[in-house]
Amino acid sequence: MKKQEIIDAKNLHYKILNEKIIEAVKSGADEIILNNINGQRYIAAGLKDDARIIVNGVPGNDLGAFMDGPKIIVNSNAQDVIGNTMNNVKIIVHGSCGDITGYGMRAGQIYIKGNAGYRIGIHLKSYKNLLPVIIIGGSVGDFFGEYMGGGALFVLGLNNNDVKIVGNYIGTGMHAGVIYIRGSVQKYQLGKEVGFAELNENDVALFDKYLKDYCDIFDIDYQKLTAEKFTKLIPVSHRPYGKIYAY
Repeated sequence: MKKQEIIDAKNLHYKILNEKIIEAVKSGADEIILNNINGQRYIAAGLKDDARIIVNGVPGNDLGAFMDGPKIIVNSNAQDVIGNTMNNVKIIVHGSCGDITGYGMRAGQIYIKGNAGYRIGIHLKSYKNLLPVIIIGGSVGDFFGEYMGGGALFVLGLNNNDVKIVGNYIGTGMHAGVIYIRGSVQKYQLGKEVGFAELNENDVALFDKYLKDYCDIFDIDYQKLTAEKFTKLIPVSHRPYGKIYAY
């Protein structure tokens, strides 16, 4: 039988809140509900467990930083640096988020229903069979996928038909991984390190695994979505700045 723990975070300092979360995990809680969250930073940072954490309110910076194992569901918006250097974790945000989501992320998934800020997926990396994936349902700002070293980024532009769904300098410094953007992208929006590519069977498999999961969570018609055009971007070099180094 699953054990649920409810924590009222009203007026709690983030250190005390995280102590309570750790105590709940140690006591065997499978699901932890955090109520009245209001900007507390580092929620569940460094946590290694398979608990499900439900956040009611707006969490502060570095939600889920360095985590390995838990699943976090945010029933609102979130601030900057979600999933900083996280491992095998799933973070679901039913609103929008700020800048630098997924910084240095090494595995797991971050699903954002709404919009995201600048430098989403910076330094994303993958190792062996670990694949970090970030899917943004709305629009993103400049430097999407900056210095990306692995994994997969999606931006869908849902409900953003009247605005540019992705900013400029896409993939600047990118040397591995793949970026998918629903619709068309102009050449001037790209960093010089990336270029266009055709979708293949591997991309279809990736869509069927991760994008379908995203659509199931947010009740989006997957077949209708994937019937539309997606632009695929990949790096043109695995060592774009090699000439500026001695070796």
